[in-house]
Amino acid sequence: MSTYLVTGAAGFIGYHVSARLLERGHEVVGLDNMNPYYSVQLKEARLARLTDCKNYRHVHADLADRGAMEAAFQEARPAVVINLAAQAGVRYSLTHPHVYGESNLIGFLNVLEQCRRHEVGHLVYASSSSVYGSNTKVPFSEHDVVDRPISLYAATKKANELMAHTYSHLYGIPTTGLRFFTVYGPWGRPDMSVSLFTEAIFAGKTIDVYNHGQMKRDFTYVDDIAEGVVRTAAAIPSPLVESGSSSTAPYRIYNIGNNQPVELLGMIEMLEAAIGRPAVKRMLPMQPGDVPATFADVDGLQAAVGFRPDTPLEIGLARFVEWYRRYHDV
Repeated sequence: MSTYLVTGAAGFIGYHVSARLLERGHEVVGLDNMNPYYSVQLKEARLARLTDCKNYRHVHADLADRGAMEAAFQEARPAVVINLAAQAGVRYSLTHPHVYGESNLIGFLNVLEQCRRHEVGHLVYASSSSVYGSNTKVPFSEHDVVDRPISLYAATKKANELMAHTYSHLYGIPTTGLRFFTVYGPWGRPDMSVSLFTEAIFAGKTIDVYNHGQMKRDFTYVDDIAEGVVRTAAAIPSPLVESGSSSTAPYRIYNIGNNQPVELLGMIEMLEAAIGRPAVKRMLPMQPGDVPATFADVDGLQAAVGFRPDTPLEIGLARFVEWYRRYHDV
């Protein structure tokens, strides 16, 4: 079995991907800086479940620390790298822009450089549906032009795709970017809408509903995301000449979303049903950096790895609420 280096292993998606790899008998070296963007206690709880596995080793390091990254790669000698560490959040990028430069740009450059120096067989990295910006053509396709991001977070993710292509072209490093669409589920990030709404409903507090609840999101259950990531990691891209492009780099981009967008108010109704309590809503206008709708075309992912996310939102939310009750003892 292969050795995988998973960055952001104590994060939401990183934890689920690492657990799935361990279940399949692989060795996983997890790397995380345990930053306090959200609850470190939650990250430690995820990490504790991973460190119980004999095939897991953890490295406490920051992507932006070049020396630490060199040491981590030197020790791990990974066959595959899955880069899920990043500074997340569209709204946070409006108030803390420099953090995004350090983590998402300098940090990703360090990952690329170490993949080059250690001849890694495949780099899979997290991009985001945010790169589509205010595109109005739906569903969003990987072939759409995405040159006009509307948040710094989205701009850094688009930059990652361009940087990866450069290294694939110059050094022949196989790279695959995955554009994630609104991921939710057990062990989820507390700054995401599903978690925020759930916490507020249990506490009897008001929830902020932006764009008066008329936004649509392609909510994607985390188990589907993890399966897609693991399958993609095993599908090493070969050089491909696409129509209208002279690139022969071993480089791919795939959407990974549920392909079934749901209006925000509809999601809230499903969440209320799962919790068994009504939400107190405060309707607000659209926030800077937000987009009215996301909708993933996943034909490319299915053609490449034979998989497409399909967990219905009602089922995924029920599973999340069940986990939330256990974890928070409510």
